[in-house]
Amino acid sequence: MSKLKIFAIVFTAVIGLTSAANATTTIFATDDFVGISFWIISLGMLAATAFLFLERGSVAINWRPSVTVAGLVTGIAFINYMYMRGVWVKTYQTGDTLTVYRYLDWIITMPLQMVEFYLILAAVRKVSLNIFWRILAGSLVMVVSGFLGELNYINSLLGFVIAVAGWIYVLYEIYSGEAGEMVAKSGNKSLVTAYSAMRIIVTIGWAIYPLGYVFGYLTGSGSLDGNSLNVIYNLADFINKIAFGLIIYACAVFNTTSRIR
Repeated sequence: MSKLKIFAIVFTAVIGLTSAANATTTIFATDDFVGISFWIISLGMLAATAFLFLERGSVAINWRPSVTVAGLVTGIAFINYMYMRGVWVKTYQTGDTLTVYRYLDWIITMPLQMVEFYLILAAVRKVSLNIFWRILAGSLVMVVSGFLGELNYINSLLGFVIAVAGWIYVLYEIYSGEAGEMVAKSGNKSLVTAYSAMRIIVTIGWAIYPLGYVFGYLTGSGSLDGNSLNVIYNLADFINKIAFGLIIYACAVFNTTSRIR
């Protein structure tokens, strides 16, 4: 067994034991659907993290950075979700959407996910670093301005407008920009399929974040209550992070086995 696999197993066990210990002091009510959703997402993130790190060694070297980053995304989300679960249980039925804690996750994981578009492309061909920096800059503008707007560090409407502009810029880059054009011309069917699926997640799955901003914050009392927003955010993160990472892993495996044949 490789050192990386041993490290992954030990890390997962330690985190799991820590989580179990935390559970004894923060027990949610059996009718707390929001709390249950926090637990389900936490377990899903943990399972995805363990899987991605344990299987990292089974893909070609040029694909390992992509799988590693995917594991980091779900790992960071797992730790943050365990903390949010504890906060939610202690403030049960307050309707708090835990905005600050969510952004502590998003401000790291969302840029990492955007970098994945560069990494999977770089795994099959030489790519300009300009693509990396443009995509990273767009994602940072989106999440940082949203964070500042929702916490009233800047005007909330201004923060929303800048965040949406950053999101639109990112969509342009991955659809019509240099990265999108290079993928279309790559001739690698699995890469095109994975890239397209990742784009759909960023387009449709990520739409929940600006929508949550509007209905949960800009509209005052909001069209959605805090409980509903928490469940929607949790389910969205499940798809946007776990499914995103597994798509990258599947593409990496396909390209690895294709080279072996």
